[in-house]
Amino acid sequence: MFNLFVLLTERLGIIMLLAFILVNMHFFRNLLEKRTLKSQVWLTIIFSLFVIMANLTGVEISSSKEVVTPLIITGLPQSDSIANTRILVITTAGITGGPYVGMLVGLVGGLHRVVFGGFSDYFYIISSVLIGYFVGACGDKVKGSKLYPSTIWVAILAFVAELIQMAFIFAFHGLGLIKLIFMPMVLLNTIGSTLFIEILKTYLSNERQLKAVQTKDVLELTNKTLPYFRNGLDVNSATHVCQIIKKYTNFDAVGLTDRVNVLAHVGAGEDHHISGEPVLTDLSKTVIATGKEKLAYSKAEIGCPKVDCPLESAVVFPLRVNNETIGALKLYFCAGRHMTVVEENLVRGLAMIFSGQMAIGIAQEQTSLLNEAEIKALQVQINPHFFFNAINTIGALMRVDVEKAHQALMQLSVFFRSSLQSGQEKEVTLAQEKRHVNAYMSIEKIRFPDKFTLDYRVSVPENTLLPSFCLQIFVENAVRHAFKGRKTDNWITVELKRLNDNQLSIRVSDNGNGIDPAILKKLGKKPVTESKGSGTALYNLNKRLQGLYGTSSQLQISTSPAGTTFKTVIPIKYEVHKQS
Repeated sequence: MFNLFVLLTERLGIIMLLAFILVNMHFFRNLLEKRTLKSQVWLTIIFSLFVIMANLTGVEISSSKEVVTPLIITGLPQSDSIANTRILVITTAGITGGPYVGMLVGLVGGLHRVVFGGFSDYFYIISSVLIGYFVGACGDKVKGSKLYPSTIWVAILAFVAELIQMAFIFAFHGLGLIKLIFMPMVLLNTIGSTLFIEILKTYLSNERQLKAVQTKDVLELTNKTLPYFRNGLDVNSATHVCQIIKKYTNFDAVGLTDRVNVLAHVGAGEDHHISGEPVLTDLSKTVIATGKEKLAYSKAEIGCPKVDCPLESAVVFPLRVNNETIGALKLYFCAGRHMTVVEENLVRGLAMIFSGQMAIGIAQEQTSLLNEAEIKALQVQINPHFFFNAINTIGALMRVDVEKAHQALMQLSVFFRSSLQSGQEKEVTLAQEKRHVNAYMSIEKIRFPDKFTLDYRVSVPENTLLPSFCLQIFVENAVRHAFKGRKTDNWITVELKRLNDNQLSIRVSDNGNGIDPAILKKLGKKPVTESKGSGTALYNLNKRLQGLYGTSSQLQISTSPAGTTFKTVIPIKYEVHKQS
């Protein structure tokens, strides 16, 4: 029995060695992560090869109960038996692949045992299939949400599997063979199955931990480097990014390029890989041209024209935005060594995140440009009817009162100049906006003497910034629409006050006739064509307010027969004058 124990231990060592080699294969580990039809087919093939090997490397036991130790069993007399690790393989197949994989591997193992055993002992087919299905089904039940059952459950399942096998052997061969093989096979196959699964669990656990560490490293580097990508990748931002990557990694040099030039190179070789100059290495040119990552392990593969360049190995990843390569991330070693999986994955992760961040930055820039273009377009859409009326008024005054005509012309000039200046800016100071409104009201008062009274109630400085044309549109709207049929006692009040440290309240009220409810529903939301003029001023202003400050600054309108109030709340800002 002792000799048999030693020989089976040797066979177990072979299986463990193969298991260790197998688990180091990325293809095999992928099969274990998720149970699919494809993975089950491959696991069945792999474990079937293992179970055949277990049969071939078994220990032969003659009819006289003598242990025979050929290197490989090519044939087995019908009177002889075999002690092997077949049940170990079937058990691990059932636990890793499930009941159907365990059952199919058991069928292969049982059939092979019967065939090379001279077509004797058919019970091995039944016992092997039964064990494979039993272990797989029970393993799935006890593992819960985990990938594999706990160690104690693996040991119990392996032990029960051997007991089932021993029960069949006892039924067909009696107690004599059982006495010889029971202890070695039950003990070693139980230990072997447990060790096999523990090898898988340990390696997969370490791999997850490694991925977690890699993710943490990538996120930390990302957190430190992303602020430099907000305004696009240029020489300055690229230099900071390369300095950060080199500081927190083991690379001897780090570089960033656009499609043509080196943006930054920090570390070894920076004497000739210079910012702003063309990309030198053939490796980088190939990556930029093909859009595919490349690794190099020699100076020749890097292809730097500088003879004494210290860089001897590199990994270069393309930076891609909208399916176009816009540059490359390059990391170098001065020794011609291979990149570790950690280093390669780290660079790949950084390249993907940098590409994504640049894509976001470009998209934000385009959105900003579009918004600004829309705001500019809205700003210049001033209703022209005021200009025609003003010109007609000046023409009429020229006949009766040249001085008033001159005053009106001067105010119209101020209004024009202010309109042109404000049209070029998204925000103007309160002083500029008041000058614009006062010029407008002066012309209106010349046209309609004593009809309107404008009252300012302002408690903020004159350098407070407002959206251009904001007050003028409110005041013009009141002049044109609030006082129909009324010639006197028409008040317009402009009120600006600070609500808190961050917000400014703008209110323009009138004591007019109020707004028709049918029109009120549309004001600020769409152009209103029911009234005179284009009806777009308030709509455009509301669009500009939301484009500049967000939806919280959209127009608020309250109205009644006693008057109307337009209100908006915007962030409070001041114009800062540069002093020499």
